[in-house]
Amino acid sequence: MASIANTKISSLDAPWAGELTSGKHHYITDKPESFGGGDTGPAPYDYLLAGLAACTMITLRMYAKHKEIDYGHFSIDLHFNMNKESEEWITRELTFDKDFDEATKTKILDICQKTPVTKTLLRGTRIDTSIKS
Repeated sequence: MASIANTKISSLDAPWAGELTSGKHHYITDKPESFGGGDTGPAPYDYLLAGLAACTMITLRMYAKHKEIDYGHFSIDLHFNMNKESEEWITRELTFDKDFDEATKTKILDICQKTPVTKTLLRGTRIDTSIKS
């Protein structure tokens, strides 16, 4: 078994705030003021989307480098959605500064569905929880 990522969180004094640590990186999570938080950092679903966005960008850049394609500057806008039936889904919209033919657009969309984080989210992941003594 190999761990490919590690994050720890320590609760802070504010009601919903916590300090996250991933390797040498430290960042804060909190809930928005509208949910009783202090809005001092992104909320958990924001981090979920950030991971998917980062993986999508990195995967597209790796593919472009491997195939010697110039995608130019691009951005990815993600939203986590839920309807009144509690159905959840993520929308992911890419915007490029360049125009592409339909075949290239189709390939880009195909690559997006094959990113490691996309695959993890689509297949679901077992979560083992324990209390450490």
